[in-house]
Amino acid sequence: MTSTVRGSQLARLLGHWHALPGRRRNPDYAALAGAIRGLLADGRLPLGVRLAAERELADALKVSRTTVTAAYRELRESGHLTSRRGAGSWTTLPGGHKVASSGLWTPQDDLDMIDLGCAALAAPPELMPAAAAAAQGLHRYLSGAGYHPTGIVELREAVAQGYTDRGLPTSPDQIMVTSGTQHALDLVLRLMAPPGAPVLLESPTYPNALAALSARRARIATHGLDNDEGWDADLLLDGLRQTRPRLAYLIPEFQNPTGHLMPAALRERVVATAHAAGTDLVIDESFVDLPLDGTEVPPPVACYDRHSRVVSIGGMSKPYWGGLRIGWVRASAPLVQRLAALRVGVDMASPVLDQLVAVQLLDRAGIIVPERRRQLAEQRDALVAALRRELPEWRVRVPRGGVTLWAELDGPVSSALSRAAEEVGVRLAPGPRFGVDGTLERFVRLPFTLPAADLEDAVKRLAAVRYDLERTRRPQWREPAILT
Repeated sequence: MTSTVRGSQLARLLGHWHALPGRRRNPDYAALAGAIRGLLADGRLPLGVRLAAERELADALKVSRTTVTAAYRELRESGHLTSRRGAGSWTTLPGGHKVASSGLWTPQDDLDMIDLGCAALAAPPELMPAAAAAAQGLHRYLSGAGYHPTGIVELREAVAQGYTDRGLPTSPDQIMVTSGTQHALDLVLRLMAPPGAPVLLESPTYPNALAALSARRARIATHGLDNDEGWDADLLLDGLRQTRPRLAYLIPEFQNPTGHLMPAALRERVVATAHAAGTDLVIDESFVDLPLDGTEVPPPVACYDRHSRVVSIGGMSKPYWGGLRIGWVRASAPLVQRLAALRVGVDMASPVLDQLVAVQLLDRAGIIVPERRRQLAEQRDALVAALRRELPEWRVRVPRGGVTLWAELDGPVSSALSRAAEEVGVRLAPGPRFGVDGTLERFVRLPFTLPAADLEDAVKRLAAVRYDLERTRRPQWREPAILT
């Protein structure tokens, strides 16, 4: 069944689509078409949804129907919309475009694009020798069918040992290997979040978690993070007590996108409050291996769990390489078996060779991870310096770990800035992509996973674009002609 975006919903997503002086140069219909293209490009408006009827959207935006008709026509001409008389209009992927690694749309020939939409590092040099060593050990598995729904025992032992080393005794039976952290989250939601269940999230939060919960038709409540302080303990705990969600999804280590680190005392209180409220906690530990500047990471949230209320998910994407697609779930052994039974109907098992590569990389963690931290700290400092130099009006809090910083802009222009930046070869993930219903227009996420030179170049381009957004075209008066 095709879902429909109502006029009021689309109006909320569009926000101030024609309020910027720089955008008044274009007719309203062109500005509206550009704003809808921006929603499509950054993933807030998915493929294959039916847009509101022209009259309904015109009423919601308080513009003429002619404006909406012309905007829809422009979107059809650019390939972003397909219409059928009497049936409506659907969003489509325009020709010459693809879905990029970040989930955003991009032209096929975007090789020169500085991509700040994806927060992931390139592969470490140790990957090739790790892959060679893994291939040599593959023969031990070739006599079997190759299906291991919970993962090969070598990798489960290595992941379990990692938790034990962090102060959380864990057995291999408590680990299930998945095809990435997002796959781990999807399986957990399938098992633990029935359609329509109430769920508590941070705001801002990981966009793909929002997408997964929307697909489950979850009733989402949010806890807003302060840009400087992070979690407000009283508000977060009151939110758990009052909404009594079926599930809460939290990122306590270098939260995506803000970079905040949850203190140990709050972790303990969250677990106790969740148990009293009947709430299961899904703890995303994607960034736990990436503290910077010698920051000490508190014990895992699951250390405070006495009632099997905490499910931890993590993976190899951030400290190692996203292309490996290895993640995991850490939970009670019975829950792991239930997840494995559910998983068989989805994708059977993760590739054995990839799991063997992961074992080799984890064995080399003492070399790889410190170098990743050094690299990220250097790139973070270069990005912060460039922002303070080129865009001093933006407020930037320097994160103590992770791979992203959350910049507060000098106006609610995140979506407009993202659309304009694309024209100068910079891809951004605007703030509203990390929230619900078009909020967070004053923020943008900036990963520091690219080389310092690329980050500095990107900031210079963003500064030029930001200046251009505020300029209005001055009337061009002709000089009086002298007639002879």
